[in-house]
Amino acid sequence: MATTNGAAVSDPDIHATRYKWLAIPNGNQGNAVSLNTFQDRTVQVFGTFGAAGSVTIQGSNDGGTTWATLTDPLGNALTFTAAGMKPIGMLSHQIRPSVTAGDGTTAISVWLHARGGNK
Repeated sequence: MATTNGAAVSDPDIHATRYKWLAIPNGNQGNAVSLNTFQDRTVQVFGTFGAAGSVTIQGSNDGGTTWATLTDPLGNALTFTAAGMKPIGMLSHQIRPSVTAGDGTTAISVWLHARGGNK
């Protein structure tokens, strides 16, 4: 899988931060980000899913060697097949989106908002 690089988004609130990955195509993963000082995290997904496109929010605690699907606070996997927004219930060292099962039109954007710490 190829990597789609995201970017930090400027936020005037010192207790919050945002990160975005734009138009991730089928078969790509977003680069991993570490937001360790932020306890509350929410992910929003939207864009063109194409034929059966899916994006899964993954976490790693071993420096990105092993990735697992993160869940919301109710234990539901953070896998989206349509636009939506959900809180992240697990606090992993690194986070990334992974896009699969789409087609040539798939272009999914993922925004991550985190709050609760100091930059």
